[in-house]
Amino acid sequence: MSEIFGFTAACLVGLGLYGLIVHSSALRKILSFNVLGSGIFLLLGVIARRGAAAGLVADPVPQALVITGIVVAFSATALGVALIRRLDEDDEEEGEP
Repeated sequence: MSEIFGFTAACLVGLGLYGLIVHSSALRKILSFNVLGSGIFLLLGVIARRGAAAGLVADPVPQALVITGIVVAFSATALGVALIRRLDEDDEEEGEP
């Protein structure tokens, strides 16, 4: 089962990198960055779970990193979207399309 989660994490990281490279829109880049981060969080979860599957105690460090990373990613996304909206409002006030 860990292999499926690992493969899914690799696919999410690949899709996120592809979106960052291909798209020029700032909002799409933020969304691509979130997909990339989700893949990394899933990969860290797989790493933490793998030790528990081998009969060892699950490592709490990757779990703590994932929880902290989710909070930071959410706040960074909110800040990025607010900045993009502010820039779009300023462009509209100046009359630029």
